[in-house]
Amino acid sequence: MTTDNQKSLKCSDQSCLKKPSIWYLYIVQTRYGHWYTGITTNVEQRLATHQAGNGAKNLKGKGPLLLIHQHSVGNKSAASKLEYQVKKLSRAKKEAYVASFKTG
Repeated sequence: MTTDNQKSLKCSDQSCLKKPSIWYLYIVQTRYGHWYTGITTNVEQRLATHQAGNGAKNLKGKGPLLLIHQHSVGNKSAASKLEYQVKKLSRAKKEAYVASFKTG
């Protein structure tokens, strides 16, 4: 059984005050025209990491990269599930997916 005092001890640091992170799905295009799909809480920072040659192995040496699409998804679990689904799509279906945000 947990007492109120034990609960307050667990939240004595700043971790209990953190806002939940918003996760984003993003798609970048390599210099070869290939599309890479990923998730992150900070698209700008993640793109910079990829541009610097760090991060995903699939993107090393394939820059410069162009950000094709990004949108907020919610929590990490939802973002991971959506990333998995989008990565399975054909290029044509990914293009239609991206276009649906521009026309919708």
